[in-house]
Amino acid sequence: MKKTNRPLVLASVMLAMFIGAVEATIVSTAMPSISAELGGFSKYSWVFSAYLLMSTVTVLLYGKLSDIFGRKPIFAVGIILFLIGSLLCGLATSMDQLILFRFVQGIGAGAVLPIATTIVGDIYTNEERAKIQGYLSSVWGISAVTGPAIGGVLVATVGWEYVFWVNIPLGILALLGVLFFLVEPVNHKKPAIDFAGAALLTLALSMFLYWLVEGGVGFSWASIQSFLLFGGAAAIFTLFVFVERKAEDPMMPFSIWRNKSILFANLVSLFTGIILIGVTSYLPAYVTGVMEQSATIAGFTLTAMSIGWPIAAFFSGKLLLKIGYFQTSLLGGVSLVIGTVLFVLMQASFGPWWAAMSSFFIGVGMGLTSTAFIVSIQSAVSYEQRGSATASNIFMRNLGSTIGAALLGSVLNVTLLNYFRSTGEDLTLNSVNELLTEKSRAALSPETISVLQEGLELGSQNVYGLTAVFALISLLLIFGLPRKRGLKSDG
Repeated sequence: MKKTNRPLVLASVMLAMFIGAVEATIVSTAMPSISAELGGFSKYSWVFSAYLLMSTVTVLLYGKLSDIFGRKPIFAVGIILFLIGSLLCGLATSMDQLILFRFVQGIGAGAVLPIATTIVGDIYTNEERAKIQGYLSSVWGISAVTGPAIGGVLVATVGWEYVFWVNIPLGILALLGVLFFLVEPVNHKKPAIDFAGAALLTLALSMFLYWLVEGGVGFSWASIQSFLLFGGAAAIFTLFVFVERKAEDPMMPFSIWRNKSILFANLVSLFTGIILIGVTSYLPAYVTGVMEQSATIAGFTLTAMSIGWPIAAFFSGKLLLKIGYFQTSLLGGVSLVIGTVLFVLMQASFGPWWAAMSSFFIGVGMGLTSTAFIVSIQSAVSYEQRGSATASNIFMRNLGSTIGAALLGSVLNVTLLNYFRSTGEDLTLNSVNELLTEKSRAALSPETISVLQEGLELGSQNVYGLTAVFALISLLLIFGLPRKRGLKSDG
């Protein structure tokens, strides 16, 4: 019988991880230039929210489908949709089009990371997993190191479109490698797809996200529209929970959440997702607009996070074998707190090196915790539940990023609007576009530049203050993890 070619499958999975890394860093680096060309700074956060919403909603469904139909076909569907979305994003001629195509890209992205991670859990033993997942996270981070730098170069030379198109050749290679070299066990399980659960979760999250993004900007927090959106989202989510408990094969099997390793790892991942999106989404705008640095320098500040991530992930695999999940995760939680506090203390006069140092600590925290959580969760369940369990963790991190993109975007927008009103200047959110490139700043008066920069700095400080609170919550939740040392064999 033909066997899985583990080295080639691992290489293919690493390429899939590279796509995720590029998506997280290149697009963030290019957003100031994209916003300056396409306009619509008020919709800035929707470029992230649209992608995150669909990847969050679909990740659980993909995880369940992979348990039923196998990893290969579901991975293939996700990669193809992701690449189609990437192609269309580069062809966008308006911010509205870009947001629409990011929805398409997000639908595919929901399969890429969880299925790739699950494949590694399938083909390696428990002891091997700690090391390989560390390598996997390392490659994710190492590849991301090149992302911001490439993004800055592409924006400055051939154009921002190529930050999306760079995904295409690597995605094709990753797809071919998994299709040809991964051999899966035959699954005779009768399909029972939870369409009702998927539809209800999509609707609940969509309403909740729209409420967060537009609250205080498109409508008042205390308005009837606000109450209807929030109340509707809460009611539909309650119905989703009821449906899941009755479903034959639920999209989100609540039974796995009774395991403390899974429960607390997923809760921490929710808050680290908020922290991650807070850094990657808004740091480039701060560095280019307030510090008046180039897109390349903005990319460098995010690259520092991508350096810290793989270094920490590499050591996380070794630490798991020696000191266990709890202490490894605790080290990561402490690093996240340090990184967010450094961002709170940051001032424009400190320069990009301070921003890079802060990003580095965030990367170390993410590298230590994410690797520990995935290994812990995959060790706690059988093959038949591994796809769903892995997807649940990635779902929670994506949900955190989805909430974070909307919540932090709303905080930034409301802060800017209130500040502009207090100064009496005739400025809007879209006025911030003029601050994001050297060419557009040259057309502004010194007074206008000063007001825009002070507003953006104040808004950014509020954003980072919130991420520091979430980092502290993450650290406290880590104390709920089991105090196990070392790893047990799968047997």
